[in-house]
Amino acid sequence: MKMRISMWLIVLSTTLSAQVPAVDWKQQQAEILRHYRALIQIDSSNPPGNETAVVNYLKQVLEAEGITTKTFALDPTRANLVARIPGNGSKRPILLMAHTDVVGVQREKWATDPFGAVLKDGYIWGRGTVDDKDKLAANLYLMLLLKRTNARLDRDVIFLAEAGEEGDTAVGIDFMVREHFSEIDAEYALTEGGGARLEDGKVTVVTVSSTEKAPRRVRLVVNGTSGHGSVPRIDNALVRLSAVVTKLGNWQTPMRLNDTTRTYFEKLAQISTPEKAARYKGLTDPTRTAAIQRYLAEFEPRHYSMLRTSVVPTVLKAGFRMNVIPSEAEAIIDIRALPDEDMASFQQEMAKVMEDPSVRVEPLNAGARPVTLPSRLDTEMFQALERVSKRLYPGSTTLPTMLTGATDMAQLRSKGIQSYGIGPAMTETDSTNYGAHSDVERLLESSLYSFVEFTWGAVTEVAVSH
Repeated sequence: MKMRISMWLIVLSTTLSAQVPAVDWKQQQAEILRHYRALIQIDSSNPPGNETAVVNYLKQVLEAEGITTKTFALDPTRANLVARIPGNGSKRPILLMAHTDVVGVQREKWATDPFGAVLKDGYIWGRGTVDDKDKLAANLYLMLLLKRTNARLDRDVIFLAEAGEEGDTAVGIDFMVREHFSEIDAEYALTEGGGARLEDGKVTVVTVSSTEKAPRRVRLVVNGTSGHGSVPRIDNALVRLSAVVTKLGNWQTPMRLNDTTRTYFEKLAQISTPEKAARYKGLTDPTRTAAIQRYLAEFEPRHYSMLRTSVVPTVLKAGFRMNVIPSEAEAIIDIRALPDEDMASFQQEMAKVMEDPSVRVEPLNAGARPVTLPSRLDTEMFQALERVSKRLYPGSTTLPTMLTGATDMAQLRSKGIQSYGIGPAMTETDSTNYGAHSDVERLLESSLYSFVEFTWGAVTEVAVSH
């Protein structure tokens, strides 16, 4: 009897796995690299963007395979593309999103052509290699594979190539959510925002972002009496502004954990050295948390930021001559709000910290990404990401992460789409010195291929019929 049950389980397991089309990944590498390099070689620096050039390339490749595409443009030079491979409709769609624009470059910083997609030392060098044309290439190739293998899908798979992520979302995700949401409505979304840590040639940690802070910047303006620099003024605007900025810069806002960050630090403690693990475990200990937070502020500032709504002065403007007291001084304060932050209450606390009611506070929220609750960690999609991570990167740990920066997942989460950020494997050196928005950007060629396979594995886990 036991033998029959065992044989039945083997047959069932084989039948289920057989539903996912087999892929010879070695044979796919040349074409993956060709599309990836072609996308990098299109200069879509924002500003001005010119994302339509990227859309035209994607459109040509997809339609040559019989995949229907649609384009939507608020600005004809900055189009968005949507492609869809239909499933049987028994489950809601999954959305694959990547932005087509890149940040600008200072060409004098580059030893190679930033838009040459040069192959050198095992890397592909170029602007957009990790932000965001790796995701763009992975999503494109996944659509091609689904079509070529005639994969049987329980849900539609939608590919959105969006414009304007690097600063002017009005032409991209805001436009698509506001005017064409039915084209991208989905249960789950995968896009940028995560990654994998590569140590000694092995992936040890996979990060999946499930929430992020929201930018809520303000301008502070102080007015005073102008005059000659040789005559001190009690109401010197620059002096008063400096005092306020110092108070805000030294303000330790309250620590608050959410499901994502609580799970992150709990799991991080499990794979850290005893000394680090003790710190992460002690964050909620009232007798130790103050000292631990001081340590993180100095030595692990990203972790310190993950614990709170952060307040960082970034710009000061005042005066035009060294012998003239300015009548006005201003500062920009970069506030990154936790997902559940009550901004009205927070700004009241900020006013108490400044202790100067004459300071004018002007919100800089035009086009701001919405504050949204974290995506859940108990979904079919997140669990699939964990399984694929373990399968492709044996011995690795998957950590849900809250981004301190911002992505276009915020707009998706505001519409109820459970959204997760993923990314390729990188060493600490590459993440720090050659990552997104760095002077020079690069990605290991081997990481490109493993990331495409990772994306395929996650999508087919939740979309292919079993």
